[in-house]
Amino acid sequence: MPGKSYDDLLSLQSGVIARRQLTALGVPPHELERLLRRRDLVRVHDGVFINHTGTPTWLQRAWIGVLIAWPAALAGDSALRAADGPGKAGRDDALVHIAVSRDRKVLLPPGYRLHRTPRLHPKVSWNTSPPRVRVEEALVDVASGAVDDFAAISVLADAIQARRTTPERIRDRLDARPRLPRRDFLRGVLTDLHLGTCSVLEHGYLTRVEQPHGLPTARRQLRDSATGGPIYRDVAYVDFDQLVEIDGRLWHDNASTRDADLDRDLDAAVDRLNTVRVGWGQVFQRPCATAARIAALLQARGWTGAITRCPDCPSGLPLAV
Repeated sequence: MPGKSYDDLLSLQSGVIARRQLTALGVPPHELERLLRRRDLVRVHDGVFINHTGTPTWLQRAWIGVLIAWPAALAGDSALRAADGPGKAGRDDALVHIAVSRDRKVLLPPGYRLHRTPRLHPKVSWNTSPPRVRVEEALVDVASGAVDDFAAISVLADAIQARRTTPERIRDRLDARPRLPRRDFLRGVLTDLHLGTCSVLEHGYLTRVEQPHGLPTARRQLRDSATGGPIYRDVAYVDFDQLVEIDGRLWHDNASTRDADLDRDLDAAVDRLNTVRVGWGQVFQRPCATAARIAALLQARGWTGAITRCPDCPSGLPLAV
């Protein structure tokens, strides 16, 4: 009967084990057959077994894929899923992403996606369970392939907020991938996240909200020292007493920063200026709807124009109040 190291390996690998590992442990073929007859092990793929007869968990599916393709590691969203652990909402667990060296030919069963990866070995944390592509590499892969810019931003911001990595470390890996899709945009976002500025977001407001929809041209970074020290207003429609503050924070900030924002808004109200705040979702995920709302605010304050429809505007978007 297999010794203690057999149980240790099953525990380490969430109840999944490969034939080659059993052979290395000294388990003879007839003993493996006996384990299969007794249902102590169940074959889930040629050469890969699990220690129960039920439906494999996600972690067990991950181990199965890694062992089928060995040497291999979790890639992309699966690497991030393993790093985050169970319980995070919104995960798509239908596919398990597996990375192998670029020159290998591996056939995976349904439910897995193969990623042939150049220079795989230094990109992987081989001591994790299961082995997985390092967080920074996985973030770069997932963000560059995200369905839209807002999804890409969220991937990066969530990891940084959770303190799994830093903008600088992600940027280092990004700089090593010169042909990556969305690379310049992601680099700008990482710079913003590092510096706490909103330059990418401010530019996005100009090019996705204001200009394509024919809104009046605002003044930017308008200096206002009426209340004492200088304050810079992000976007000011001065003819209509309307301010738009660009809020680039993707998570709750500390109390003192929030308090300073409220003071800015109060100062604007004292000056008879209306203030609204927009963030990444309003600019990158819903720019047309944001433009319609800003237009309504400006029309209420005397703007006689109407927004124009950009190529991405939904047909039902109201163009005037």
